[in-house]
Amino acid sequence: MKKILIIYGHHNTKDSFNAEIRNTFIKEAKLNGHYIDLVNLFDEEIQLPFYDQNINPPPKLVLDYRKRLENSDVMFLIGACHNLRLNSILENWIDWVLHPKWFFSYRSMFQSSKFFKNYGYPVPGAMKGKLGIVSITYGGPMISYWNFSFFDNIPFRRIKKSVFKLGGLRTKYIRFYSILPNLDKMAFDKHMTRVKKLAKSI
Repeated sequence: MKKILIIYGHHNTKDSFNAEIRNTFIKEAKLNGHYIDLVNLFDEEIQLPFYDQNINPPPKLVLDYRKRLENSDVMFLIGACHNLRLNSILENWIDWVLHPKWFFSYRSMFQSSKFFKNYGYPVPGAMKGKLGIVSITYGGPMISYWNFSFFDNIPFRRIKKSVFKLGGLRTKYIRFYSILPNLDKMAFDKHMTRVKKLAKSI
């Protein structure tokens, strides 16, 4: 059995495609004996402020999320792609929660050097070795994003290489393209089959 913390970041928590991803995953994961801890960010009674590094110590809510992550084996982020980023509430959550020195810290390679003391490498923290999963929905077809696919600033590359890797997380992704209001049932069912396979693979 795995303990899975789901961070759901879509504004529509009831009947959106992202909500169906969440619900289908939860149902299948439970059928496979996993435990689910769910956070619907837009429905949280207390909301995180916009990230501000000058707020120190961080809000108690950040510490609460970290404790829930420490008690989990898997972190699953669910959201949509907005302007080649995850939606803002998820990005803000990442900025607050997956932050040094809890998530990772930097170690200098040349501490005694005057000129190279800032050169170093990340040391994973509390999430080292755990599994991080990201579900991202895109409004357009894959070809719409092809021109950007070689850059690290699109969500799946940036999060994997510039965030998850810092914390020593293993990574899985599931991406959905052409998620528009007129999605037909055959395409919808095919997407949900992929979600079920993901839940079974954990």
